[in-house]
Amino acid sequence: MSAEESPVLPVYLGVDVGGTSVKIGIVDDTGRSLAHGKIATEHEKGPQDGVARILSFARGLLNEAGIVWEDIQALGLGTPGTMNVREGKLLHMPNMSGWNFFPIRNYFQEQSGKPVAFINDGNAAAYGEYWVGRGREHDSLVMVTLGTGVGGGVILQDGALHGDNSHGSECGHIIIDSSPDARVCPCGQPGHLEAYVSATSLVKRAEEQLIAGEASSLAETMEENGSFSALDIANHAEQGDPFAEAIIVETAELLGRGITSIMHIIDPGIVVLGGGVNFGGRESETGKKFLETIRKTVAELTFPVLAENTIIDFATLGSSCGYIGAAGVARKQFGQTS
Repeated sequence: MSAEESPVLPVYLGVDVGGTSVKIGIVDDTGRSLAHGKIATEHEKGPQDGVARILSFARGLLNEAGIVWEDIQALGLGTPGTMNVREGKLLHMPNMSGWNFFPIRNYFQEQSGKPVAFINDGNAAAYGEYWVGRGREHDSLVMVTLGTGVGGGVILQDGALHGDNSHGSECGHIIIDSSPDARVCPCGQPGHLEAYVSATSLVKRAEEQLIAGEASSLAETMEENGSFSALDIANHAEQGDPFAEAIIVETAELLGRGITSIMHIIDPGIVVLGGGVNFGGRESETGKKFLETIRKTVAELTFPVLAENTIIDFATLGSSCGYIGAAGVARKQFGQTS
């Protein structure tokens, strides 16, 4: 490793826990990822087993990066589900029920011998983009992640918005439809943003319209496979299917409504869009149209000064944002001050 490539000490271990996999990375003091990888969560084995495997894998990453355990200043841990951030405890984990009510922060500290910063996974991802990603030139950032569900994170003046009950920054659960027949969110409540713009909801809305008689090349895919994915919708739109294009535009308009409400409350410098549902992002015409439709909808609904000054763009760190952000939060809480 050359002098230019040498890590800037101290370094931090970032951990981004998901229901299927755990992303783990070693991040230096400038936010550069030195080594990273992922392991299967295997949540059915319980949190103690998960922590043991995370730390074992992390030691392998240290060897890969050419540094030692003593170089690690602190650990950052991002997890899904509900939690009590102050107490460092997991609460309800819908996809990891064996981890419910586990004191994850204290156990991680005991097993690692390092201080641990604990944060919601959405805020961890947002902090990564804020620290070294698309939002690095701004004092405040909102991140909305579109995947199977809709997550979010809010960073204000270098701090994540947790709220008094550790339920802050839940961007997917703002209400965009108060009509009696509003779609029901997976959380059980009607009208939430997630019920309209997640990958799951996008596919469901498209299927309903095709069954009702809308014409689309997606109908063949549904007939052959029984269903289709959000990626299929993006691909068919890119190939010029009018129905696929229209439902993506509709999704962008719905998301624009939600982002407008968030902007009116937070007034961030930038809103970034993350997650797997970006319709090709900057690299495709469909992704560009998706983003422009969101911007246009927001401009029509918000105050002129916000429409003019608030940046809305795709995130830049991809799937690395969670572990990088978790490491960044550890750096903020436990970094060297001298």
